[in-house]
Amino acid sequence: MNPRAIAVKAINNCQLVVTFNNQEQRLFDVTEYLDFSVFQALRNPVYFKNVHIAHGTLAWSDDNDLCPDTVYLKSTPVKSGIEYS
Repeated sequence: MNPRAIAVKAINNCQLVVTFNNQEQRLFDVTEYLDFSVFQALRNPVYFKNVHIAHGTLAWSDDNDLCPDTVYLKSTPVKSGIEYS
């Protein structure tokens, strides 16, 4: 079983910095999902920044969510010493 998301922060360019319950931080790029109709709302930067953790998944207010397994497996480790804002 992959680690579960415990914190998330939206950054520029449709990317998320996700902290998992093993204390690993990973960078996930949402761009490849934006062409799917269910994720069209994520193109709005204000909406995108409202990401939060709900029951271990990455979620937005209108029931859009991303599977934590997908996020973990398709993300890359955050490089040490880099701050994302």
